[in-house]
Amino acid sequence: MKNKNLIKFVESFILLPALTMSGASLGNNIGSISHSVIGIAENIRGTPSAIEQQSNAGDLVRNDVLAQKQKVKADAIDSYFKKYNMPLYGMGMKMVLEAEKNGLDWRLLAAITVRESTGGKFACKTVGYNAFGWGSCKIGFSSNEEAIERIALHLGGNHPKTEKYYSNKTTIGILHSYNPPSIVPRYAEQVISIMNAIGSVELTPAPLAIANA
Repeated sequence: MKNKNLIKFVESFILLPALTMSGASLGNNIGSISHSVIGIAENIRGTPSAIEQQSNAGDLVRNDVLAQKQKVKADAIDSYFKKYNMPLYGMGMKMVLEAEKNGLDWRLLAAITVRESTGGKFACKTVGYNAFGWGSCKIGFSSNEEAIERIALHLGGNHPKTEKYYSNKTTIGILHSYNPPSIVPRYAEQVISIMNAIGSVELTPAPLAIANA
């Protein structure tokens, strides 16, 4: 709004010379002034306002903080996989991103693979890239990345075929649908124990040290 008012103010100057000029001189000078005014107006339009600059800076800070949190979580997953020499080491960030996209606890996907296949060590043999035991090892995927994407979609209640089992459920509720207690007693408790071993739910970057002046 401030930019628009400033443009109108600048453009108003074109009327002042018109009051004191006549004939060819008037036309030539008005044309020259018009080009100058248009140039100034275009520069003003292309200049972000102070509010816009503050908003952009705020977005950058928020994105940077989010990226730091994601990295800390991904590192926690990968550290756990590496500690026990699990094949899914390196999939931490993918698991975090897909979990966030589908409203899941960031540790859930990793913990399920640990419970089902020791992080990929004993993944389904009859199909490819299924470290989740999904579909009783009758469903395969083209890559670990695709498996993570598809399982996250299901568990988040965002797949039409399984929405009724997983939509709007807590982590325990999701796990009870994934492997009911009547089939695998204490399955949910075992997965949650692994989740806690990976890291706390509110895991955040360590604060930056402030150097003494």
